[in-house]
Amino acid sequence: MKYLVFTALLAFTSCSHKVPNKRPIDSVFPSVSGKALDNKTWRIPEDLNGKIALLLIGYKQNSQFDIDRWLIGLDMKQASFNIFEIPTVSGWIPSLLSDRIDEGMRSGIPDDIWNVVITVYDDADKIVAFTGNENPLNARVILLSKKGKVIFFHDEGFSVPDLNRLMLEAKEIGAKD
Repeated sequence: MKYLVFTALLAFTSCSHKVPNKRPIDSVFPSVSGKALDNKTWRIPEDLNGKIALLLIGYKQNSQFDIDRWLIGLDMKQASFNIFEIPTVSGWIPSLLSDRIDEGMRSGIPDDIWNVVITVYDDADKIVAFTGNENPLNARVILLSKKGKVIFFHDEGFSVPDLNRLMLEAKEIGAKD
C-alpha cells in the first residue's frame, strides 16, 4: 500500500506544469547540480571537463524505455563520447523523497553504471525551462560541445535516422570544437 501511495504521489507531482517544447540548438546548457547514483555530486556542464557529452534526459519513469533504445543504438554505433542519463524530477515532494527515489533507481540499474546516472532534483525546473516538457515520455537527447553548447537536440522519440544524424554531428564537432 505504501508503494502505491508513493507512486501515485510521484506521478501527480512530477512534471505537473506544462512547458512548451523548445529547440535549444546553439544555446549553452544551464548550470545544474545533481547527484549520481554512486553519490558523487555533479555540476553540469562544468564537471564535464571540456569533453563532448551526450545527455539523455528523462522526465518520467517510463522515459527509460526511450532512453534504453538510444543507449542500445549508441552501443551498436560504438559511440566514443561520454553518455549520461539525467533523470530530472521536478517538485518539492520528490525532492523530499530523493533518497528513496534514488534507492529505487539503484535497485533497477546495474551498479557499474551508477556513476553516469545523475539525478537532478533542485535544478529540475532549469532543465524543464530549457527543453520544455510536452510529451514527457520522450527523452531529451542533447549533445553538448566541449564548451557546453547544444549541438544536437531531439525530443521526438528514438529513430535510426536521428541516431545517424547525432553520430554525424558528434563526429563533426569532435574535429572542430
